[in-house]
Amino acid sequence: MSEEKHHHGLFHHHKDEDKPSDYPQSGYSEATVAYGATTTLDPEIDYKKEEKHHKHLEHLSEAGVVAAGAYGLHEKHKANKDPEHAHKHKIEEEIAAAAAVGAGGFAFHEHHEKKETKKEEEEAHGKKHHHLF
Repeated sequence: MSEEKHHHGLFHHHKDEDKPSDYPQSGYSEATVAYGATTTLDPEIDYKKEEKHHKHLEHLSEAGVVAAGAYGLHEKHKANKDPEHAHKHKIEEEIAAAAAVGAGGFAFHEHHEKKETKKEEEEAHGKKHHHLF
């Protein structure tokens, strides 16, 4: 492998410094106002797109919960059927249970993010939440 295309592994990503970026470096744009002064404007946030994104991630993590749970039950069944390798199957069952709990936690997090995005959208469009108690 040549020195120019040397790979360091899965998690070692390097940006090409020479290539110009198609995307702006920050989320803010500059606008010129009267008398030559510049100001930064907050970009318009697409709340519906963000809410849809969180909903999509929530559904994916729910599918992960189901898949990990099914795999855990499968390994539990194998532990009962294969007493010679029961310890290995019980360990894999516990790993699947931990994965299901983690995916469930992520689904809960994304559900909260989705609700928060919806609340931010309502506040941005002038709707107010009145708490009586």
